[in-house]
Amino acid sequence: MRKTAKSSGEKIIKDIKRATRKQYSSEEKIRIVLDGLRGEDSIAELCRREGISQGVYYKWSKDFMDAGKKRSAGDTARAATSDEVKDLRREARDLKD
Repeated sequence: MRKTAKSSGEKIIKDIKRATRKQYSSEEKIRIVLDGLRGEDSIAELCRREGISQGVYYKWSKDFMDAGKKRSAGDTARAATSDEVKDLRREARDLKD
């Protein structure tokens, strides 16, 4: 019975930690990675200041570099904005008429 209470308590704590974890926007991630690339502070110091683990920083850094490689190679298609889609639909409709 005690083991069940402990595992239940651990689950509650994990759920709370998960719910209160800070979510970083893309802009924040890019800023942090660029700060690390500047090399003004050590990665460990940067991660402590930002409240992230070094593993998270290196994952973001790898994702950043991979995205840059794909973009420079032309492997990614740019997503159209809603205005562009509306203009293209209007143009297609006009051509049909």
